[in-house]
Amino acid sequence: MTGPREGLAGHDGLGAAVENAAFVLALRGRGTRDTGVLRAMEQVPRARFAPPAHRHLARRDLALPLPCGAAMAAPSTVATMLTLLRVEAGMRVLEIGTGSGYVTALLLHLGADAVTGLERYATLAALATASLDGARAQVVQGDGLAEAGEGGFDRILVHGAVAMPPPHWAAALNPGGRLVAGSGTGLVVAARTAAGLRAEPGPPLRLARLVPGRASAL
Repeated sequence: MTGPREGLAGHDGLGAAVENAAFVLALRGRGTRDTGVLRAMEQVPRARFAPPAHRHLARRDLALPLPCGAAMAAPSTVATMLTLLRVEAGMRVLEIGTGSGYVTALLLHLGADAVTGLERYATLAALATASLDGARAQVVQGDGLAEAGEGGFDRILVHGAVAMPPPHWAAALNPGGRLVAGSGTGLVVAARTAAGLRAEPGPPLRLARLVPGRASAL
């Protein structure tokens, strides 16, 4: 598989292809087997969504710092969450804790028809909007612990851990919808049923606690 250049100095087309191949092999080595997720992560340039000072690390399996004290999750963590989410073509997705917009771009590449992102920091919401160029994605400042957009979502992806999913997340999901979030012990996967959310434990990946409220910066 080949992918686009990431705009890093000194990388010709062959060098970028080799780096992309190594990136995908590393993800496979850490357990990612979903070919759609692997293809998306190969073809969506993570460097475009990373701060300039850390773009040379974009193809490493490392969390990268963002403004406002936030961070881009390590690629293997992102791959695991996307595999569990099971995005299909035409779906509407709510993303809570959008950050710089990298995972938003991956969701679109996986076939999501539209992604609504809620980001508590106005600075990051603006950064994500600029990086995504409005491609079927709307990122706004919002508190995912208190709101969930207009509802009617097929999938919800939460970049943070909560003790228990709040009721408005279930209300925002269509019947049969799916949610992936962090909990105190790892990831949790929940499906929308007639009785509400039916949750099951996922892999023991730890996410930072989801912080309530809105903020312009630290």
